Formats: sequence, structure tokens, C-alpha cells
Amino acid sequence: MRETRVSAEGLHQAIQRSGYYPDLVADAVESALGKEAVTAYVVHHEATFDPAMEVRRHVTVLVLTPTRLLVCHTDELPPAEGAAVPHASTTTEAVSLSRIRSVAVTRVVPDPAAYVRGVPPSEVTLTIGWGAITHVDLEPATCGDENCEADHGYTGAITADDLSLRVSEAADGPDAVAHVLEFAQALSEATSA
Repeated sequence: MRETRVSAEGLHQAIQRSGYYPDLVADAVESALGKEAVTAYVVHHEATFDPAMEVRRHVTVLVLTPTRLLVCHTDELPPAEGAAVPHASTTTEAVSLSRIRSVAVTRVVPDPAAYVRGVPPSEVTLTIGWGAITHVDLEPATCGDENCEADHGYTGAITADDLSLRVSEAADGPDAVAHVLEFAQALSEATSA
């Protein structure tokens, strides 16, 4: 799964290998993809826990084309009231490459003093921002004087965080880490123009 610059058939095979409602996920991705060529992709399947401590599955598919980034999320949801089986929700978003504002890659490396160039990290988080979601974190501003009772207003930060995808060698295997790094490089190259 290390090759990312592949065909739509390779993408379809990766979706099938994930084993997570592959026909549903493939239909959603293929309808968003249309006739565009696949430049790179990532299929990431993970388990999450809901508040009732039940395991729910989730898959994220990222597809890079010559003009767009396609993002597909499929979530397993608990059975609706009165139903015996769970249901799933699939959302696709197509983002023009010209709209992508940032591609951030966080690498986690154990024992950085012994790091050797070219050795993959043990964990990677890929964060992509295109301005669809912005978080505003505010807190009361202070002047540093513990005894000051004046109102200094608020301070805060605005951050764009449209998508974050984390993979680790321990949970997903070394091939998944390398695959996300290769996808991130392809996306960075595609958005640098």
C-alpha cells in the first residue's frame, strides 16, 4: 500500500481491503471522482468509541486528482430507535486545489538524538486547511499582575482545521505511516503552484 500515485482501480482495491462497507464507500468516492484521474490516495479505517462505550467504525478516504482533493468520511452510527441494525452516514467534499491554504505534517520520532535521516517517524498527523472550518478559542486576557482587577478584554486564537488524519506505526503499521507521508508530499507538490 506504499504506492500512492496510482489508478482509480488501485483506489477501489484499497477501499475493498479496508473491509468497511466497501460498496457504500466506493459508490460515494466514485460519484465524487467522476472521470478525473487519481493522482494519490489514502484510505484510513479506524475504530472510535461513542459515549455508551460501544465501538463504532469510521473510514476516511482522501483522493488527490489533478484539480481537486476529495474527502470522504463514512461513519457507523448506532441503530435508530426501533431498528435492529446500525446505519452509516457518508459525506464527500470536493475541494479545489487552489482553495487549499495549508498542508501540515507533524512527525513523531522516538529518541530524536539518535534520528537517522530517511528513517520514517513512528507517527504522522496530516492536517489540511481550506477554510471551511475555523475554530475560535477565547479566554480572558490578563496583564500578569496577580492583584490586578481590571478588565483586559479577551485574547485568543483563530485556527483552520478542516481535516486531521493521524496514523501511527503501533496502530496502523509502518506502511500506513509511509503512505500518508507520500500522500502529504503529493498534496504539497500539487498545491505549491
